[in-house]
Amino acid sequence: MSVVGALFFSLASQAEDEAPDALIKRLSVDVLDTIRADKSIKAGDIGRVVALVDSRILPNVNFQRMTASAVGPAWRQATPEQQKRLQEEFKILLVRTYSGALSQVTDQTISMRPLRASPDDKEVIVRTEVRGSGDPIQLDYRLEKTPGQGAGWKIYNINVLGVWLVETYRSQFAQEINAKGLDGLIATLSERNRANAAKKG
Repeated sequence: MSVVGALFFSLASQAEDEAPDALIKRLSVDVLDTIRADKSIKAGDIGRVVALVDSRILPNVNFQRMTASAVGPAWRQATPEQQKRLQEEFKILLVRTYSGALSQVTDQTISMRPLRASPDDKEVIVRTEVRGSGDPIQLDYRLEKTPGQGAGWKIYNINVLGVWLVETYRSQFAQEINAKGLDGLIATLSERNRANAAKKG
């Protein structure tokens, strides 16, 4: 997956009336420039990666919807505390999964595909390609238009090489939930995150 996953973190504050494809283009360019300029990120500093995610990704992602979709029907039975823990552990998992890719950013560029959407659409898919050495890599985003405070387009799923991230995790999470329940899934995610952290150390 190389640097593709890193672009999942290509997020910054956006204007409410910014078109979804313009948003993705601006954020993708911004994150590539940020990573190239940050030697700590390129060296794999997980703290810097977390800071990048917190400042850039979270304001522009419906992370609750992303986590709820990955957890599936069991999300509705989860207590508020369980939902909070699931979001926290899922975020850490994603950050650590893609942190290695961040250090590999060099000369990649983003090519935008034409947006097929009408002005009234509330959900769209923005299709892009990451171009560098080797074959172009497909990277698509699902976004929804959100009303009210903090209104604007929010990402809630990402497609790398034809595989949607949420659906990939949903099948993994379903097996854990069926075997051990929601608390078991939380424990498994927490343990996986601890193991990943130990590997980095």
